[in-house]
Amino acid sequence: MIVIISSAFEITRHMKLTNKFWIGCAVILLSASKVFAQDASIKIGTNEIGINQYFTITIQVQNDRLKQYSDFPSIEGFIKRGTSSSTTTNYVNGKMSSTQSLTQNYQATEKGKFLLAPFFMTINGEDVKSEGVEINVGEAVQRQARQGRRDSFQDFFRNRSEPEEFVDIKADAFVALSLDKDEVYVGEGFTATLAFYVAEANRAEMRFYDLANQITEIVKTVKPPSCWEENFSIDQISGDPVTIGGRKYTRYKIYQTAYYPLTLKDIEFPSVGLKMIKYKVAKNPSFFGRNRQEDYETFYSRPKSVKVKELPPHPMRDQVAVGNYRLEESISKKELETGQSFTYEFNIVGEGNVTAIEPPKPEAESNFDFYAPNVTQQVNRGGGKVRGVKSFDFYAIPNEPGEYDLADYFNWIYFNPSTENYDTLSSKHMLIVTGESRKNLSIASNDLGDYYDQIANASNDLKAVDGNSWVIIIVNIFIALTLGFTAYLLFKKTA
Repeated sequence: MIVIISSAFEITRHMKLTNKFWIGCAVILLSASKVFAQDASIKIGTNEIGINQYFTITIQVQNDRLKQYSDFPSIEGFIKRGTSSSTTTNYVNGKMSSTQSLTQNYQATEKGKFLLAPFFMTINGEDVKSEGVEINVGEAVQRQARQGRRDSFQDFFRNRSEPEEFVDIKADAFVALSLDKDEVYVGEGFTATLAFYVAEANRAEMRFYDLANQITEIVKTVKPPSCWEENFSIDQISGDPVTIGGRKYTRYKIYQTAYYPLTLKDIEFPSVGLKMIKYKVAKNPSFFGRNRQEDYETFYSRPKSVKVKELPPHPMRDQVAVGNYRLEESISKKELETGQSFTYEFNIVGEGNVTAIEPPKPEAESNFDFYAPNVTQQVNRGGGKVRGVKSFDFYAIPNEPGEYDLADYFNWIYFNPSTENYDTLSSKHMLIVTGESRKNLSIASNDLGDYYDQIANASNDLKAVDGNSWVIIIVNIFIALTLGFTAYLLFKKTA
């Protein structure tokens, strides 16, 4: 667009266009600008920041509302720290134009160089690309606060040769591993949450340090070897208000997962440490001096344990799932003829280790032909719970007429830890089958024909094969001639 406008000015200067021609060019240029204007765009903030400053990515749309947009990209070494929005409206020559923007803030976890790779975002249904950028995170940038005139003069004339003294402010914060249960049955799930709590009255300035690597090491330490895990995958750490013992805190969840013990061994969670950047403050803060000093402090959680209990006696104790479930079922048809197929869905819905659920297994018999089911599952992790549905889609063909209660074929036993009892999910559908029996058809399909029927009447006596007797005679003559010629040569040699 800049090239087009420059060319227009050159033509105007050298050819001395008339006012009428100039107005025509302006109209053409304005029309072109409307055609080539991009309604949605991505803007990258400054890539040279201090450790205490935010890096930003902004999306904006012109002359439209920001109705929908995809997730902002994750950046290694950074934590998402909330968004801000703005709307700008301009009136030029009686015409209104507007721009709506949304900015995502990123906080660096450490100093260094980081790469934001090229990425796409969908903005109001349009795919917009950003080329990415290399981000350089340096030392903290000092923010100069407004001071009174008297303090400013005192600071200016203060002897700057005096060494700065920094004092440590005690942090009103702690790390805790919380468990929603301290006693479970084998196979019963419980949720473990590791979080950092900061009191509302806290005066110490802190921020997270190298959090990605710390979480990796913490998970290795706390993860029990004899458990199935369903991780809640915390991608963005944000604070939420909680009240503990009458005091208000901000809780930052770092790691949350559901564990399902597979053995009777009790589960032990050791103490783990979370290293934080904590700032000391200047004993005598000044306008020109450095008013804080970066330091570190590690907060430790208390060890925790979970007792694992054995399931009550039952013939299928070692095979059943544990959880709180219900049955949702559907059938393609309830009345049909022998030989006609039908489909039956057995959906197990509820809270528990959905992934490990095994399908019901109808017993094989002559009344039905059952085929292995198609299996689908959906697992939802949220609110400290794991819920979902596992669907088994069976295909079957009835062979005998009659009325059939599908509960005789489709039932599933599980243990409910809430009631501490075994329960059974059984089908409530009845199937009415009409038509002729398919047993005789099955026998006929296995009939090999008249040729095989004659086997029982055939004689067991051995008989010579006449068809190829001349071939046998020729072979015998050839063998005899060969032996005779060999004997002649041996006799001649000895003579």
